[in-house]
Amino acid sequence: MDDLTEALEKLSKIEEKTKKFEEMLSELVSSDDKKKLLWKEIYENANLDRKNAYVLFVEAYTQMRSGLAEHVAIGGTLAKYLERMNKSNEQLLKLAEIVAKAEVENSKIDPDDLFSQIKD
Repeated sequence: MDDLTEALEKLSKIEEKTKKFEEMLSELVSSDDKKKLLWKEIYENANLDRKNAYVLFVEAYTQMRSGLAEHVAIGGTLAKYLERMNKSNEQLLKLAEIVAKAEVENSKIDPDDLFSQIKD
């Protein structure tokens, strides 16, 4: 299997990852649906950007292997693809922090609510 085919297969898994992320978000009852939709879009876009940059990187890298001249010509482009993948990773990490914070908020016990449940 060539590098580009493998990269395209990874690209096709974004939908599956997004579905799992959406399922995780559905468990956050305290977060509003608009936030969840936005988080899902951020997640999907960051993954898509990362995978697209990866596909382009692999294609450029395979062309670069043929010699020094290609390396000089394509090296800057490869660096930009790596930067795009890194920025997408940073977006995903920031999103993970936001969702983790929402999960903590979701799991907090409200003393008044607890008291009313015991009282009933």
